[in-house]
Amino acid sequence: MATQADHQKRALRAELRERRRNLTSTELENSASGLTANLIDLVTRTGATNIACYLSRATEPNTRPFLNWAGERGMRVLFPISREDGLLDWTVGETGAETEGLFGINEAVGELLGPIAINDVDLIIVPAAAVDRTGMRMGWGRGYFDKTLGSMDRCPPVFAVLFDNEILDTVPQEVHDRPVNGVVTPAQVLEF
Repeated sequence: MATQADHQKRALRAELRERRRNLTSTELENSASGLTANLIDLVTRTGATNIACYLSRATEPNTRPFLNWAGERGMRVLFPISREDGLLDWTVGETGAETEGLFGINEAVGELLGPIAINDVDLIIVPAAAVDRTGMRMGWGRGYFDKTLGSMDRCPPVFAVLFDNEILDTVPQEVHDRPVNGVVTPAQVLEF
C-alpha cells in the first residue's frame, strides 16, 4: 500500500529527473570541476583514505574525475554492486572495467567483497535525488543505501552528491529513510 510520502517522493523524483535531463552538456561539464574540487576538499579535510563511492551516471553529478584523483593517490575506494536481495556487495574494481549491473547502472568489475566490506571505510559518498536542510536524504527509490546505512554498527560520515538546486527545504520522509552528515555539490560542501 503506497503512503502519501511514497506518492510525494514519486512526484518529486520525476521532477528532479526531468531537471537533470534538461541540463546541457556545458552545464554538466562545468559542474564536474566544482564537484571534484569539493570532494577533494572533503576527503583532504577529513583525512579519509578508505572511501566508498559510486560510479556516476550521465545525468548525475560526475564523480569520475574525483575517483581518478583518489586512485592516483593510492586511496582505497569501494564501489557498490547491487544484489537481487536489496543489499550491496562491494568491490575495489581492481580491473578498472565497468559492466552494466542491475537496473542498467554501471558498476565496477572486480572481486566481490560482500556487504560487510563497507564497515572498513572512513567516508561514504552516496547518490541522492535530493536532501533537505536537516540532512534527510531522498534517494531514487530502490532503498539500497538506506538499507546499507541502517545495518552498519559504526557508520562513518556519509555525504550525498547533488546538484546545487537539489538541496530542498524538506523532502518526503518514511521510517526507513536515513539522513546524511552533509552534501557535496559543485558549489559547496555543506555539513549538517
